[in-house]
Amino acid sequence: MKKQTQTLIVATAIIALTVAAFVLVEPVQAQMRHITIRPPASNVIVPQCRARAFTPDRRGTIEITEISVLIDILESTATTTIEIRLQNRSNRRQEAELIIPVPDGAVVRGFAYDGPHGKITAEVLPKDEAKRIYQQLVAKIRDPALVEFIGYNLIRSSVFPVEARGKQRIRLTYEHLLEVDGNRVDYVLPRTESLKYTVPWKITANIRTKRPISTVYSPSHKLKIKRISDKQMSVKIAADAAKEPGPFRLSYLLQENGVTASMFAYPDKKVGGGYFLLLAGLPAQPPKTADIPAIMREVTLVIDRSGSMRNEKVEQVKEAALQIIAGLKNGEAFNIIIYNNTIQQFSKKPVIKSKETAEAAKAYIEGLTATGGTNIHDALVEALGQEPTEGMLPIVLFLTDGLPTVGNTSEVAIRNVVIKSNPHNRRVFTFGVGFDVNAALLEKIAAESRARAEFVLPKEDIEAKIGKVFEQLTGPILADTQLQVVKRNGEPAIGRTRDIIPQKLPDLFEGDQIVLLGQYVGTKPITFKISGNYLGKKRQFKFKFKFDKANVRNGFVPRLWASRKIAELIDAVRQMGADPGTSGNDPKVKELVDEIVRLSTEFGILTEYTAFLAREGTDLGNREEVLSEASRVLESRAMRTRSGRSAVNQSFNMIRQKGQTTLNARNDFYDEKMNRVSITTVQQINDRAYYRRGNRWVDSRLVNEEDKVKPAKIIEFGSKEFIELAQKLARENRQGSIALTGDILLLVDGEPVLVRNLAGTTVNK
Repeated sequence: MKKQTQTLIVATAIIALTVAAFVLVEPVQAQMRHITIRPPASNVIVPQCRARAFTPDRRGTIEITEISVLIDILESTATTTIEIRLQNRSNRRQEAELIIPVPDGAVVRGFAYDGPHGKITAEVLPKDEAKRIYQQLVAKIRDPALVEFIGYNLIRSSVFPVEARGKQRIRLTYEHLLEVDGNRVDYVLPRTESLKYTVPWKITANIRTKRPISTVYSPSHKLKIKRISDKQMSVKIAADAAKEPGPFRLSYLLQENGVTASMFAYPDKKVGGGYFLLLAGLPAQPPKTADIPAIMREVTLVIDRSGSMRNEKVEQVKEAALQIIAGLKNGEAFNIIIYNNTIQQFSKKPVIKSKETAEAAKAYIEGLTATGGTNIHDALVEALGQEPTEGMLPIVLFLTDGLPTVGNTSEVAIRNVVIKSNPHNRRVFTFGVGFDVNAALLEKIAAESRARAEFVLPKEDIEAKIGKVFEQLTGPILADTQLQVVKRNGEPAIGRTRDIIPQKLPDLFEGDQIVLLGQYVGTKPITFKISGNYLGKKRQFKFKFKFDKANVRNGFVPRLWASRKIAELIDAVRQMGADPGTSGNDPKVKELVDEIVRLSTEFGILTEYTAFLAREGTDLGNREEVLSEASRVLESRAMRTRSGRSAVNQSFNMIRQKGQTTLNARNDFYDEKMNRVSITTVQQINDRAYYRRGNRWVDSRLVNEEDKVKPAKIIEFGSKEFIELAQKLARENRQGSIALTGDILLLVDGEPVLVRNLAGTTVNK
């Protein structure tokens, strides 16, 4: 049925374009037949991988200044409109043509440009024709970046003269059918993975379906999502992700009964099966009663009123507290605990919100003053030990702006309050105000209680930060969430998964989704069971998945897993620093460091602690020296730095990485001065990583023994063997491996191969 639909779309497009049924700025010719390949123009524009046109002299003067993309998805059909703005920097008129890589079955719907009128064409070239075009371009222009889209179909257009010092705008529209896997629909927009490419892309996708949409997800780019209705959503690439490289990937789940789930799988014999990413979403519009949510909340505000909270801080906190009380529904519960040297409570136990209790709370909050020390330990004990309100989700909002100075000040003892003395499983959302806080402690308190930590930087608005978190805690849908891997009869399926991250599933609120990562063992179908308090009732949801669609093209799956795993290991090292008697020489620390270095090297995922692996002078073959350097950095930073700016920066990085759902191709992070930095000497290509060593890129699987490796084969750029290798890699979505500038030492079918490439230029920028 899918092939028939696709054939009908293509046939309809050809007929329609032939009779000029589409009104365009210029006439369009769209052809799917075999055509005579014309020589390339003097400028070849591939906006998906170059900021400048490809030219034989490699000094292209036609530049891309801006790209915007509009994607309209109706059910499983996508119409993609790419608008490209060009500028001719030279003093002469330029001849150019446009090449756009597109998925199978793409059909041109429109092609237009601003400029002199003339006959133009937009030809859809299938893979065989595209292959010959690439061979021709590689032979003439000799630029490695041209091979990155080998394996795709192409849209090739005859592009108009671009006037001297002139600007031009091109608009191309194509349509294609999307991949459908059960209740999941996937869209991919091909783009380069090169870190040198920095042209911002503004991408908007509008999704319309006949069934409600449960959730939208992108493993490649951070999204800004707007739900218009249960069957319509609009998503944009977030402003800070506009320059992120790599294909733009977008998936959405069509809603089923209750929780909806789908799985991406990546096969890997090394782990006995492979890696999986379980994506789960909630109903688009969960049922609600007029004023009472299905799962009600019990919120306890724990407020630091020590002397350092004087003036603006305490006033902002008071406003935040008043907003939270006002934001609770009638019938929900709350309490207020204030602490300095001593602990004081608004009530001995949480009270039900009513007009009377809300007015009493307002008077209590408005009278709050700041003085004295900081007794974090006893404040936590008091908050967690309260008698719970039956049938409600217990939440604590815990705020401090300093280190513990009164009572039990031991970090281990305070941490253990949450781990060992939280009988009612209260979620403790922590807020660290300023830099004078034990960042690692606040992070651990939150993580152990299924909550999260927030840090309010100097000059940030405390009221706004607390209010934003509370707003996100509106409408609990699924609480006390549990995950099991089971057999058909419901019994535990032993040994089918390992290293599932996160180990504790969070509570799910409106708009939330689960992104669960792990390794699977074997290839037989697997069943996941998610259970919990769903809208006030105990429910369970089972999802059976097969691995027949496991594919190495899903390279984002093991990379996301590895990134989160590294974060877990680093966090374990960091928490060992709570005990002053533990050093970097401890065998348990060394074991963790060894695994951190191994995973970081293999996947090319570097952090502030392992950034030295990318330095030119680092000999990754000297294992002892590498581990010693990693131990030194982790001990001095992760273990010993507990407070101050350089501790808060670590928490920012850790929170982001532990909850990572999208790729971080540039390996960017906050340094100890809270500056955002990135690493460009490590390049991630699908599921592979390459390290820059001089004028050579080295496969991460060979980098530890680079000096000892003798290539089994040397392949020259542009040769027949080079094209054959590109085709082979394209079948695995790894053709970008030989699109890097400079020589490349990589592993192919278990053998080291040296590709003698070109030195490279700066035209990507």
